[in-house]
Amino acid sequence: MRKNFGSKTYLYPQPVLIIATYDENGKVDVMNAAWGGICAEDKIAICIDESHKTTANFLKTKALTVSVGCAKYVKECDYVGIVSANKNEDKMSKVNWTYSKSAFVNAPIINELPLTLECEVLSYNEEELMIAKIVNVSIDDSILTDNKVDVSKLEPITFDPCNHSYIKLGEIVADAFRIGLELK
Repeated sequence: MRKNFGSKTYLYPQPVLIIATYDENGKVDVMNAAWGGICAEDKIAICIDESHKTTANFLKTKALTVSVGCAKYVKECDYVGIVSANKNEDKMSKVNWTYSKSAFVNAPIINELPLTLECEVLSYNEEELMIAKIVNVSIDDSILTDNKVDVSKLEPITFDPCNHSYIKLGEIVADAFRIGLELK
């Protein structure tokens, strides 16, 4: 038997997206956003409310980076989501992350997070939906095997909205575009 829960954000997995921008003084701002994902071959969509300093930043710079939260830095990823840059401007020193300037967009790359999308903001609307074009994907060698992302090395985390927890992804259960051929 099924139970009805009404309108909830219970969709799995929900990636933990770490967004980084520069403010008007060139200072790095980082936040955690759970509501986002790829929406076209070269685009990402993220639901982000206008009260965030990050929103004000990307509206000015028209750029941001989006990194995949990973198990190794789960505490830091959570911290940048629960602490507002509007109240604590120096979140970066607390998490002890370093950054490099992207060569492709006017936004910082968080060095500790090994998979980063470097993006140009295309739009932001009253529904608080930001669409950005992925200009480059920067991947640290430490998570590559045979020049491909090795999920077991990345250890991406997903947000569990029902239980308010983070889950580490990584187990392969089948080969995409092949397992279904058995039913053909």
